Amino acid sequence: MKKGFLLLMLLLLAPKAEAQTSDDNYRMPIAEIIQKIASVFNVTINDKNELLKEKELDYADWRIRQGNLELSLTALLAPFDLTYFKENDATYVIRKFEYARNSDAVGAERLTYLANLYPNLKNWEARKADLKSCIISSIGLDKAPAMPKTKPIVTPKRKYGDYTVENIGLEIMPGVYATGSIYKPYPLKGKAPVVITPNGHFGDGRYRKDEQLRCAILAKMGAVVVNFDLFAWGESTLQFESTLHRQSIAQTIQVLSAERLLDYMLTQKYIDKNRVGVTGGSGGGSMTMFLAAIDDRITVSVPVVMTSSHFSGGCPCESGRGLHLCGNGTNNAEIAAMAAPKPQLIVSDGGDWTATVPELEFPFIQKTYGLYGKKELVENAHFPKEGHNYGESKRMAMYPFMAKYLGLDLKKIQNKKGEIDESTCVIEPYEKMYVFGAKGENLPKNALKDINKLYELFGEKNLKVSEVKK
Repeated sequence: MKKGFLLLMLLLLAPKAEAQTSDDNYRMPIAEIIQKIASVFNVTINDKNELLKEKELDYADWRIRQGNLELSLTALLAPFDLTYFKENDATYVIRKFEYARNSDAVGAERLTYLANLYPNLKNWEARKADLKSCIISSIGLDKAPAMPKTKPIVTPKRKYGDYTVENIGLEIMPGVYATGSIYKPYPLKGKAPVVITPNGHFGDGRYRKDEQLRCAILAKMGAVVVNFDLFAWGESTLQFESTLHRQSIAQTIQVLSAERLLDYMLTQKYIDKNRVGVTGGSGGGSMTMFLAAIDDRITVSVPVVMTSSHFSGGCPCESGRGLHLCGNGTNNAEIAAMAAPKPQLIVSDGGDWTATVPELEFPFIQKTYGLYGKKELVENAHFPKEGHNYGESKRMAMYPFMAKYLGLDLKKIQNKKGEIDESTCVIEPYEKMYVFGAKGENLPKNALKDINKLYELFGEKNLKVSEVKK
């Protein structure tokens, strides 16, 4: 018998200061039993946030799985909606249960399981088809009302040397408007590729400096770039207040906005339908992966700081519709792999949940590309000393990749030293980027403002409101 098992049995059987019996349901402080098994397994179990304080558990000793630390922790913590994170082989941390977050060890375990599901291309294609159908259904795209035939609202162009900017308000469903900006190369000759750039939760959204730089540089290289507001963010708050951003319908509207803006752009005679890119960071990185997975029109993708096997996105606009439950459980690494065999650059860093990409997620995704014999079409740009952003170094990795696979002219953004130069881009103030005016005075009269009716458009009920009323 193992030493740890014997020691645990001795501890459990040892006389206690106050004997436990079935009369009190063998009740004891949860912190006490946690420290007991920490001693047995010779690990440190930290309760940094005092989540175990003053909590007691019935039948605590009886829940122990002798010889298995992690099963024991699960059994002891689950009744309190708590879980553990394994920081390393010697240290565990007690945390509140988060449906979208696991430890990297759990991510690794899941990727091993998934890889064994499809040892060949035929099995993978079957899995991919099932996932795609389920993701579309989970998001609710299959229930979305048809896009109205109204003309989009487009503001006059602002010309900035070799590119232009105009704002767009597109009615994606009756009374629901996607708001954004379109950047175009100037002069625009022949057919140009289009790049969709969903933004994440970085403060000012599409109005912030680094996002404007990204769009302008891509336009300077020859792409038409479409940037748009998150749901209940930016000008979308004219219809739905910002507190509603954390409802699951946000994920539906955001993906639908990208899809229907792309639908519209592909009707324009100056767009090359065979060259379609998508890139975004954080929540925009999540949308980048979703779009590349479900939309066959996407030809190249660059998800930034979001590709993870153990984190699905903490905002309901990323994980609120249950798409990660598809296929009896998927994750963002597998969803990213669904872009195969189309070119994809995965950008990661050492300061967030993408820290494990080079050793964990990227090899898994590359293996999937290998089923097509196209390993070289997926790349990873990793920045181990950086954090969660779509900063300059990450943009500098993205520009050449997009140029290579979308046929853009990298020379147009290089200075005399051959360096990519963003300094010639104009950073616009908020008011120039608004579609509906500085105070929303031009918002169409039919604009929907009732979150309950928005759910009804998809044949659903706003359960969050129902819960509040209870």
